[in-house]
Order: sequence, then C-alpha cells, then structure tokens
Amino acid sequence: MKIDPSDRTDQSDQSDQSDPPNSFRIPHSAIHIPHFTMPLNITLFGARGRMGQAITAAAQQLGHTIAASIDMGDDFAAGAKAGDVLVDFSSHKITADIIRLAVANHKPLVIGTTGHPDAEKKTLLAEAAKIPCVWSGNYSIGVNLLFALTRRAAAILGPDYDAEVVEMHHRFKKDAPSGTAARLLEIILEERKLTAAALRHGRQGITGERARDEVGIHSLRGGDVVGDHTVLFAALGERLELTHKASDRAIFARGVLRAAEWLVSAKQPAGVHDMQRVLGLE
Repeated sequence: MKIDPSDRTDQSDQSDQSDPPNSFRIPHSAIHIPHFTMPLNITLFGARGRMGQAITAAAQQLGHTIAASIDMGDDFAAGAKAGDVLVDFSSHKITADIIRLAVANHKPLVIGTTGHPDAEKKTLLAEAAKIPCVWSGNYSIGVNLLFALTRRAAAILGPDYDAEVVEMHHRFKKDAPSGTAARLLEIILEERKLTAAALRHGRQGITGERARDEVGIHSLRGGDVVGDHTVLFAALGERLELTHKASDRAIFARGVLRAAEWLVSAKQPAGVHDMQRVLGLE
C-alpha cells in the first residue's frame, strides 16, 4: 500500500449568583478530562505528514513510543503488528486497508483521516466497529466542547435562528468542507430533524430568499491557517456566534494520544466511538 502525498489528511468569569432554573450549564463532571499514565507503543500511519510529525513529537513529550512510523513504501502489515494501538492520519484512499489490518491483528484503532464519501464511510464504520475504534474529524478538546455547545444551541434556538457554518484552513488542505465542519453540520441537522438536502454549499447568483430550513456551509482556504470554525445562529434582531480557532497543530496531536490512551488503558469494547465519549461530554 502507498500513500499519495497529495491525498494526505492534515487537522472566564464566574459569579456566585445561582443560575435561573432553566438555564443551561455544562456539569463540572462533563468537562473533567481523565488522564492515563500507561505508556503506549503506537503504530503511526501517515508518519511523515503534518499531523504525523505533530503526533510523533507529542508522543515523545508524553512518554509514548512510536513503535512503527509508516508512510509511502513501508511495510504496512509488519507495522500493524508492532504497536499496542494503530493511529491513522494517512489518506482516505487507504482507510479500508488500515481498518482491515487492525481487525486482522485485533488492535484498537484511532482514525483522523477525512474526505470519505458518505456511502464509503458508512461501510468503513461498519467494518471498524469490529474492534475498539475512535474516529473523529477533530481531536481538539476545545472543538469537541464546540460540538456540545452547538448541539445545545441548535436545540434551544430552533428554526427561527438561521444556521450557517464557516470554516477556514491552510491552502494545502485537499478536502472541503473540513471533517469538523461536516460534524457541526450533522449536529445541526440532527437537532432540527433535517436531511442533507437542507445543506447549501456557498451561494452564487440570484438565489432568492433564504429558505427557513436551509443550513449554509462555507469553506475558505488560504495561508497557513491551522483551523478556524464558526457556527452562526442568526435571527431577526440578534446573532449568536460560536467560534473555535486553532493556532498549533499540537492540540490535535495531544487529543489523538488521549483517544489512544482511552482505548488501551480503559480496555474499551469493540465499537466506533467519538471524542465526545472519550472526553465524557456525552
């Protein structure tokens, strides 16, 4: 198996007043992030990519070992046997092969690769469910809190608030929208009981008035932006914006390792999990 470099995936003020009875609060337990101390031996696919390099650096800082760094021309099968857990940030074109190796070797798997068509991803999820697996479009703790806040906002505000998602990434990113934006859109659609037919990817020309059940998505590319995501809920008279901006790829790498630790240290059963479960935000 070979990785085409052009296809590589590359991710406070408090008051002592009590809250109103129906106000929304994130429970303290929901933002407690468990820490694990077990050193891991990791097989890393896509090791020479941006995220691969960031994961390698973070693993060294946290006391983990990259048992096998796998990239173009390397022996994937041998590498899959080396680690306690497999981590994939290679290319969406070979995700199926890596899942098969994980299943064959009974190894837990962390997937961060994006860009899979919907039908293909459905098939891949079914296969990945045969082993303990974490699959997320974004491994940042802050972004996963954004997911939780977006779900709550979409449920409370309702269709009177027009929902739009804007994302921006570096000029080298190959897929659009980003995996994080795709997940934000899924959350809004789920809460509003809409289908993918409601999505509008940008607008051009005489589009007419905005439909009530429309959800907009806008992808910007330029420079070296690590990853910016904004969810807007706009009504007549007010607008709510939820924004996360990443400035260092290390935040994603640390989240990936947190997911790997969670899979191995907690001995999770077979099934596909997301970072919401890893972080206790569900």
